[in-house]
Amino acid sequence: MSTETTASVSTHILDTSAGRPAGGVAVRLLARSGREAGWQALGGSSTDADGRCKDLPAPPEGTTHVRLEFDTETYFAKKQAAAQQDAPALRDSENGRPVFFPEVTIAFAVVPGEHYHVPLLLNPFGYSVYRGS
Repeated sequence: MSTETTASVSTHILDTSAGRPAGGVAVRLLARSGREAGWQALGGSSTDADGRCKDLPAPPEGTTHVRLEFDTETYFAKKQAAAQQDAPALRDSENGRPVFFPEVTIAFAVVPGEHYHVPLLLNPFGYSVYRGS
């Protein structure tokens, strides 16, 4: 049993449309203390070349919920700009947007002393998350 008074959070993003890590995705961490409390922005970072974001700040003591916000629209727009001209477009052709989900927001409950690794499996038209180890 841990004696830590705060939780810790990390994330990892894999771009399932490319079969590789998603580097350069901006990630923001927010926290709240109780279901009715407002969200407090704690800081942010970007994923590295391996798709990992290891340097998110620790939530403050008393945190009960954490929220991760991923800027997926910017990631896919940069990816499309770098793609070869004959590559398939990463567009929602019906609406002309670069991606269907311009951002991904994940909120989850935390317990002091636990580490929460939350991987995001991402593509332009869908995503999946789970509690990792």
